[in-house]
Amino acid sequence: MAYSVVSKKTGKTYYLHSKDVTLKGGRKQTIYYFAGEVKEGALDALPADRVVIENERTGLPMLKKG
Repeated sequence: MAYSVVSKKTGKTYYLHSKDVTLKGGRKQTIYYFAGEVKEGALDALPADRVVIENERTGLPMLKKG
């Protein structure tokens, strides 16, 4: 089951995903994002070094290094 967060502002459920991308300089980096539905790349747990915060204006969840 994918890791999910419910927005306190909107009440909508968001699911955590990750994706490996290659930056312009050739460096590889993992990005984390929330989506409204479970797609390819969904994660079952929150990464150990991250915490979930919520944008006060939009209600969208984001990850922050904790």
